[in-house]
Amino acid sequence: MEISVDLTLSPLQDDFEKHVIDFIKALRDSKFTVLENPLSTQIFGNYDELMPFLNETIKNSFENQEICVLTMKLVKTNRSNYEPHF
Repeated sequence: MEISVDLTLSPLQDDFEKHVIDFIKALRDSKFTVLENPLSTQIFGNYDELMPFLNETIKNSFENQEICVLTMKLVKTNRSNYEPHF
């Protein structure tokens, strides 16, 4: 089953930028399709492969921060090729 995941990492500390950059770089270094915009990062792939990867990547990020909020939305389809038709 293919999924799309929208992630927004919000470290609640002064050095937040470093943690966001490290998180995005970890996503980029994966075998999955990653798209970025100013507000969030999307990652696309097979559910059974992507979710364990995200679990480990999120855990690693959280272990390097004091306080952090991660907002995540999942869609049951791969929307990486979406183009608006209006």
